[in-house]
Amino acid sequence: MNKPNEIQIIKRDGSKEPLDINKMHFVVEQACEGLTGVSASQIEMNSHIQFTNNMTSKDIQDILIRSANDLITLENPNYQFAAARLLLWNVYKEVFEQFQPKHFVNIIIQNIKRGVYDKQIIENYTKTELKKFFDFSIKNNVINSVINRLLKRKNIKDKDEFLQILSSQNLDFEDIKEKLYIEALWNQLIYEKYSDNVIINKEDLRKNILDQVEKIGKKFSYNLSEIVFNVEINESLEEKVSKINDSIKEIGFENSANIYSVANTSNNGGLIGWVNEIQISKEIGIELKKLNISEITKPLKLQNSYILIKLNDKKEFKQEINVDDQLNRLVNRETNRQLNNFSTIYYKRLKKNIDINEY
Repeated sequence: MNKPNEIQIIKRDGSKEPLDINKMHFVVEQACEGLTGVSASQIEMNSHIQFTNNMTSKDIQDILIRSANDLITLENPNYQFAAARLLLWNVYKEVFEQFQPKHFVNIIIQNIKRGVYDKQIIENYTKTELKKFFDFSIKNNVINSVINRLLKRKNIKDKDEFLQILSSQNLDFEDIKEKLYIEALWNQLIYEKYSDNVIINKEDLRKNILDQVEKIGKKFSYNLSEIVFNVEINESLEEKVSKINDSIKEIGFENSANIYSVANTSNNGGLIGWVNEIQISKEIGIELKKLNISEITKPLKLQNSYILIKLNDKKEFKQEINVDDQLNRLVNRETNRQLNNFSTIYYKRLKKNIDINEY
């Protein structure tokens, strides 16, 4: 086996440099900074990393992400933040070619040079004006926006009430802020990478709405919650569903959604909210009609995952249907669904690229 000083590491730009263990120590320690119940040395030991000649720096980063992710338990949940930080820095390196995000103006200039953006952008707007659109360096603006939306969804009066709720649950506000910020940047990355790949046939959606409106009979709105989950290679669908159902019985649907759901609604206990039946696919509508309040559907197959839907409440609605309004809601829901699928696929790809060499 090569000695550490003989091992060459391939950097992301293709250049090589001698292995520097201290760099890895520094990155892991930074990922664990300020987190209780998290050990940098434990992440490194759990990775069982074996350095080999011509190993890439991305390989090392991916292995550390996987190691931190594997250490997440109910007793030690803060490893999720360490894993998220390592993943975020990995994304930064992939997108910005550095461990810190580039300034918005610099991204525009770079893309103009590449021929992606029109140079009129910087001819018609000053740098000061461009900064107003979005400044990657102003982290608090992103966090405050996300927190305000969260408070509105949860019907929480203000930040002081939010802090009281967190305190009663022994949760640290700074940890929550970090998690929300990472998720916001991840969602932004997915949108920028895949928004052009979203395919929606508005005419088909409009036809579906009109067909639903013409049907005779009572119409219902449903208050729904969801758990969207994936089945890993080493487990069966039955095993995964049994594990989730056991969790629901023990700690409730909302807490189980926080743990198992890969959908964005997991931040809100899986709550989708009120949806009228015109906005629901025929297959899901059939299953919902079978449920009583508080019951849960069988696992339903989505494109790249499965979903459990809980019926929280339902009510009859008689108002006239605004087709354009319903169409916009359907388009938004379908866009979010497809982006969520792309998010799952991209995350799986990152995990799959992890290659641990053991001897």
